[in-house]
Amino acid sequence: MCFSLLAFPTKIVETKRMTIEAPVPPKVTPIVPRDGLGLLATAAITVASIAALPMIAVLLAAFMGGTDTVRHLLNTVLLGYAGTTLLLVVMVATGTFLVGVGAAWLVTMTRFVGVRFLEIALVLPLAFPAYVLAYAYTHVLDHPGIVQSALRDVTGWGPRDYWFPEIRSLGGAALMLVLVLYPYVYLLARAAFLQQSATTFLAARALGSSAWVAFYKVSLPLARPAIAGGVLLAVMETIADFGTVAYFGVQTFATGIYTSWFSLFDRAGAAQLALCLLSFALLLAMLERAQRGRAKYHDPSRRAVAMPPVQLRGWRAASAFVACGVPVLFGAVFPVVILFSMGVGSEQDLLSPRYLGFIKNSATLAGTAAVLTVTAAVCVGFFQRLRPGKVSNTAAYIARLGYAVPGGVIAVGLMVPFALFDNTLDAWMRSTFDVSTGLLVTGSIWLLVAAYLVRFLAAALGAYEGGQAMVHANMDSAARSLGETPVGTLRRVHLPILSPSLLTALLIVFVDVMKELPATLIMRPFNYDTLAVQAYRLASDERLEGAAVPSLVIVAMGLLPVILICRQVGRQR
Repeated sequence: MCFSLLAFPTKIVETKRMTIEAPVPPKVTPIVPRDGLGLLATAAITVASIAALPMIAVLLAAFMGGTDTVRHLLNTVLLGYAGTTLLLVVMVATGTFLVGVGAAWLVTMTRFVGVRFLEIALVLPLAFPAYVLAYAYTHVLDHPGIVQSALRDVTGWGPRDYWFPEIRSLGGAALMLVLVLYPYVYLLARAAFLQQSATTFLAARALGSSAWVAFYKVSLPLARPAIAGGVLLAVMETIADFGTVAYFGVQTFATGIYTSWFSLFDRAGAAQLALCLLSFALLLAMLERAQRGRAKYHDPSRRAVAMPPVQLRGWRAASAFVACGVPVLFGAVFPVVILFSMGVGSEQDLLSPRYLGFIKNSATLAGTAAVLTVTAAVCVGFFQRLRPGKVSNTAAYIARLGYAVPGGVIAVGLMVPFALFDNTLDAWMRSTFDVSTGLLVTGSIWLLVAAYLVRFLAAALGAYEGGQAMVHANMDSAARSLGETPVGTLRRVHLPILSPSLLTALLIVFVDVMKELPATLIMRPFNYDTLAVQAYRLASDERLEGAAVPSLVIVAMGLLPVILICRQVGRQR
């Protein structure tokens, strides 16, 4: 009896369940389809592996080179390289902090004549490579330049009768880098100041603090994470710079890598110097990540109150205009005027077949690298969005590390393993088939494009993730519930929405590749020169008037993304 009573309801439930499930197929399709997800995961992991390859190769090549080279470097140049690089980093970090934060505070918190123009114009030096400014100011300030020649003509002094600051020095290199890198700090600091609520600042003023004290004790600490991020970006660009320090004769790790590779033909020494520079760059990247992760700010007020700008008049307004106008004048206006006057008097024909070939090579490399880099960033970023976890987060983290690795280090890290592969394959083909394969990968355009991808993947990934934040998760859920695959969701939903961000990423990578010098010098195919290489070669031969022509083309290309950034800056108020 008990058995029948227990079994009876079970039969009813089973009958009802079977009646409901009768029209449904036995295998129900999951809500989140996996079509294309495996391919996306493979692409993201492949991109991360390519980004990690230079660092692993440099590490292995440095330790396989033996200790003789290390001892020789330690006894000769290593300490000098380290001291000069560290001093240059300190000078650039201090200069970009003072100029970037000061200008950001003035255009955000004060009003004076010309402030609307200056808050946009302060971004313009970002379009200039530092080595272009070095060529321009050397032409004007060097001993045979316009300034010293006029000084001698007016005073009648001889070459040894007066003192003039030496532009080709460590201080001159630091000044050039500060003039082109302060916009990193300016943009991030300005955005941080605009987002701050006025409640804490006004509370400090109500407690008796002056405007400068309130800025130092309240506003500056609140903006510290953004400012530190901008300064660290400027520092990473400083240790990656080669054209400026090489032209000024400043011995840093970047110049040491190039000298060891090409002049001394010491591959082990170049790898060991690259390892030192890589360790310093990764340390900076970890510091930037640590300070960004710990710094948090919560506004206890229920509503944000905009900072009340202070109207400046008289000498205060004039001082603010000069303080904000000097970086624009020396970082953008003067260089363009100097380069244009130099280019007009040179014998370089921009429309000659030779220069058209330089432009074609530069545009081909930059366009190919931009498309592939943005595609790789989309794969990594979208995979992280679909499957957040250890694998996707690690892949995205490794992909971002490339921006902290100088171009010379990436070049050495890619050349060493692929040269070994080419030589091993050639030896095997010779011994087996009596056929020489030569260098299949080393010295090819595709290996150079891979170096660009590793170097600038972080910039493309940052632009993509900034736009991806605008795509609500409900859009993904709606697409999946309609049976769309992950790749279809990316193609039909994400990409149309993200087209402005992707265009910005394409332009940024395009211009960065146009300006990149150390990786191009080391890895370019034989007789395949670009505008940056031509400018460097002419400047190395002291033909500065000729170097002005390709430099102006590089600057003109760099103005495209800077104009987009300027438009965005103008809309932020």
